Amino acid sequence: MKQIRFIFLAGCVALAAFCFSVSSSHAQPKTISLTYSHFWPVGHPAANCIADWAKEVQKRTNGRVTVTIYPGGTLTPADRCYDGVVRGISSMGSSALSYTRGRFPLMEAIELPLGYRDAVVATDLANAAYKKFQPKELSDVKVMYFQAHGPGLFHTKKPVRTLEDLKGLKIRSTGLGAKIVAALGATPVAMTMGEIYDALAKNVVDGSTGPLASLEGFKWGEVVKYTTENFGTSYTAVFFVVMNKNAWAGLPPDIQKIVEAINVEWISKSGAVWNKYDKAGKDFALKLGNKMIPLSKEEEERWKKKVAPVLEGYLKETKKKGLPGEEMLKFCQDFLKKN
Repeated sequence: MKQIRFIFLAGCVALAAFCFSVSSSHAQPKTISLTYSHFWPVGHPAANCIADWAKEVQKRTNGRVTVTIYPGGTLTPADRCYDGVVRGISSMGSSALSYTRGRFPLMEAIELPLGYRDAVVATDLANAAYKKFQPKELSDVKVMYFQAHGPGLFHTKKPVRTLEDLKGLKIRSTGLGAKIVAALGATPVAMTMGEIYDALAKNVVDGSTGPLASLEGFKWGEVVKYTTENFGTSYTAVFFVVMNKNAWAGLPPDIQKIVEAINVEWISKSGAVWNKYDKAGKDFALKLGNKMIPLSKEEEERWKKKVAPVLEGYLKETKKKGLPGEEMLKFCQDFLKKN
């Protein structure tokens, strides 16, 4: 009788343990692990902004989503980051649209020399343009949001006050920036961000285009002496933040909603980070004794006329491809006038 009672009690305990384990497994959802590849070095403000995004996702999902970040192109190089996301090498990725020339023809309008003065406005424009036109060129990923750096200016070893001063200079530039440099009379030289400091130090190039932020972030301020404030023809570079479609589809609807809300917040946060970074870069250069050279109104008009063919080239290329380039360019120009 005692043996029967023992067997009965043991069975009850086992059943209770089984029920508890089943209920526990349902009470604790499986953690979703994502990978995020980008090209910025550790400590760069843009890298810090990405790290903050990942922390916010983990916080608001109560740890249901974790994000492992691979900075500095350690998982996928900058020019292969987008394809890496498409193929699932990383769940997410961030890099510059211009690093894969011709891949994003309609979005190239935002990187034209339209006269940017502020990173927040540039970032808002990139996101507004995507929302309005929904380019098919980005249809193979889930677009999270875009960010854009502040005004792309000329940073040189010799002073550049006029178009004539640019003649004969070798200027590092990428994407549409190369066309801008050529239109203004200098010689464009392509290279990655990581190569620029040494190229400037060794006189391989005479200068580089880029935001003021690079003067500190990539230490250009140490190897150039002048920044030409050509705000009338300044450009921006657009950086995508995208996610693999399958990875996105694998997120529960409530988590997708949380991530979407964070993305919206990070649009303004990213623009503000770039503005702050620009100020820090300018201050860094000035402390080193570098000079900021403003262009006269007359000279600004000369530069605008020189880069006009770059805008016309964009319209011709998009028309050939059956894309609404004219509408996109007008949208960008009108947006900048209002903001």
